[in-house]
Amino acid sequence: MPETTRDRIVAAAVEMTTSSGWASVTMARLAEAAGVSRQTVYNEVGSKPALAETMILEELARFLQVVEQAFDARPDDLAAAIEKAVTDVLTHASANKLLHAVVSATHGADTELLPLLTTNAAGLLGVAKEVISARVAPYAPGIDPDHLDPAIDMVVRVVLSHVMQPSGSPEQTGADIAWLAGQVLGG
Repeated sequence: MPETTRDRIVAAAVEMTTSSGWASVTMARLAEAAGVSRQTVYNEVGSKPALAETMILEELARFLQVVEQAFDARPDDLAAAIEKAVTDVLTHASANKLLHAVVSATHGADTELLPLLTTNAAGLLGVAKEVISARVAPYAPGIDPDHLDPAIDMVVRVVLSHVMQPSGSPEQTGADIAWLAGQVLGG
């Protein structure tokens, strides 16, 4: 699939963010890096906050592909699927340069990205919960439908917390969260 102008702009923004920090990202620098005009940058990605959201949502899509693959690899065992998904997501997160740039930013404008993963994460959480709900449903977990959504919300938030601030190895955390999810979901 050929790379679009928008893809080149977003890739340049990610590169700048990971190498120099979000504060270094300007529409003029992006235009130069992507080989387009500043107006094209605005036309393709909108404002800088819109660009930030695009970067985060595109990164989320990559994380959700990891989740999808993990569930595909464990189609008959919900706990094993959750364990693999969590382990693989945390492993992916540990090597993710954009995530590290966002989480480690501690000064000035660089902190503009962090709320997209924390306090203003409604869009991210909604998309993640939707994907997980669709993947969990075929396993027919032993939990009533009224409690399934809050259970999935809990799992997604716990995983996001460990993505942001790991407390153990991906494997151990994956096993721990799978056990917890199994207790709650009755799977």
